[in-house]
Amino acid sequence: MMFSDRMSGQSPENITPVQQMVASCSGAILTSLFVTPLDVVKIRLQAQRNPFPKGKCFVYCNGLMDHICVCDNGNSKAWYKAPGRFSGTLDAFVQIVRSEGIKSLWSGLPPTLVMAVPATVIYFTSYDQLCASLRLRMGDHAQEAPLLAGALARVGAATVISPLELIRTKLQSQKQSYGELTYLIRSAVQTEGWRSLWRGLGPTLLRDVPFSAMYWYNYERGKRWLCERYRTREPTFTMTFVSGAVSGSIASIVTLPFDVVKTRRQVELGELQAKNLSSQVRSSTLSVMSRIVAQDGFSALFAGFLPRLIKVAPACAIMISCYELGKAFFRKQNQERRTFTSQT
Repeated sequence: MMFSDRMSGQSPENITPVQQMVASCSGAILTSLFVTPLDVVKIRLQAQRNPFPKGKCFVYCNGLMDHICVCDNGNSKAWYKAPGRFSGTLDAFVQIVRSEGIKSLWSGLPPTLVMAVPATVIYFTSYDQLCASLRLRMGDHAQEAPLLAGALARVGAATVISPLELIRTKLQSQKQSYGELTYLIRSAVQTEGWRSLWRGLGPTLLRDVPFSAMYWYNYERGKRWLCERYRTREPTFTMTFVSGAVSGSIASIVTLPFDVVKTRRQVELGELQAKNLSSQVRSSTLSVMSRIVAQDGFSALFAGFLPRLIKVAPACAIMISCYELGKAFFRKQNQERRTFTSQT
């Protein structure tokens, strides 16, 4: 059997689903810890150039998920409250730490840990299980298994988390306590039906499913190519980091128009909810895309190219390399345990 065949047809990880969950959970937490400060500084600089008026929304993303933030006034949210003037990114880091403490660089992290970590655990664990199963069934086409597994895993994770995303947006915009959560869900279902809990799922899937399919396909191929090039059976941390960064960059560029549309719709949704107009009919993905092209030209669909690339590439690299490192740790532990058991 050739080396590439061994890599593409590996057994289902030799670790349990629970161990996969722990590995993905640790990867999600580390990704949030590394990437959140970058977006905090970006939001501060953005607020300095264009102050957010009351009732206006913006999207805050820390590598794992988007957050819709509704502005009450110029300095109500910790991650865009600007106490002074910043001359650049490094100056912003220094001033924020000096005036507010280093903890302020992780503003907005708790809601990510509450929502994004479970979603990431579902997503990565589902991908591994689906990919292993599909590789056994697809035979000669086993190399395409990551493409299908990535798409299916993202559909499942996005569908599960979508109601929580909508509820969280309403909690932020309407300033309701967590004690009112049950009432919030019940009232939304009564007035708009169960489907209202999955509002916005369409544009999310249009962006995330192609991204996930391309990401996993390119990641697995890149990892396998690097392993063959350096003649190693197991990919190193550097190999997974580089493969994750490159595959994430490619996927982010291709799906950028859908990201622009999703951001526009998220902002519109948050502003409608802030004004208690959530029952109004919202524009479709196609109509938003047509409006963007008509108002700002076709190039507007690729707005934010560089910031998205700078954010997505390291986030993907950190997440997948930490995840693979965690799986390698559990594989080694399981192997040592089996060896010890066989010897005794």
